[in-house]
Amino acid sequence: MDLLSPITSDPRLLPGRSIRGEAVDVLIGDGKGFRTRPVAALKLTFQGIAGDGHSGFTRKSGGREPWYPRGTEIRSGRQISIISEEELAAVAAALSLPTVDAGVIGANLVIRGVPRLSFLPAGTRISFESGAVLVVEACNAPCRLAGRALADAHPGRDDLELGFVSAARRKRGVVASVERPGDAAAGRITVKIPEQWIWEG
Repeated sequence: MDLLSPITSDPRLLPGRSIRGEAVDVLIGDGKGFRTRPVAALKLTFQGIAGDGHSGFTRKSGGREPWYPRGTEIRSGRQISIISEEELAAVAAALSLPTVDAGVIGANLVIRGVPRLSFLPAGTRISFESGAVLVVEACNAPCRLAGRALADAHPGRDDLELGFVSAARRKRGVVASVERPGDAAAGRITVKIPEQWIWEG
């Protein structure tokens, strides 16, 4: 495509919409290691979940950001890890497990009733009854750290370390940041999906 040529048409647009879902579990990572534990509610601040290990405005870059030297301080778009109850069941089935414990793989929020949650586009807003709002930043790629935690929870299943990475691809949920502070607890949520398009240059 000639970049100087006039633009004659827009890409196909998908209109924004809102759907209802349910938060079924909220969890915090306030101990040592990778795991999270269920709590009655999360206190959300602009830095993330108060007391959680991923709280903060910034974080160190890692393998997900190969364009930076490892350890570079960058803005954190990974304050909160969100997964789908339905996708978690699909991952468990693929791994021949009865269930996958959300806390074992470090999730903060488990949602029910939102189809293909892992494909929610960046900019999607998740609102709680308290008025707190999260903004989806990106799809959460599964990593060996979560796979190793899962393997440790199932003695004799060392295959889960790499198996989880494969089985959870595009089913590991999304990461989000806090747009409006407040409490996040189990209950109804509203998911506001923005207008979408495919940029093809």
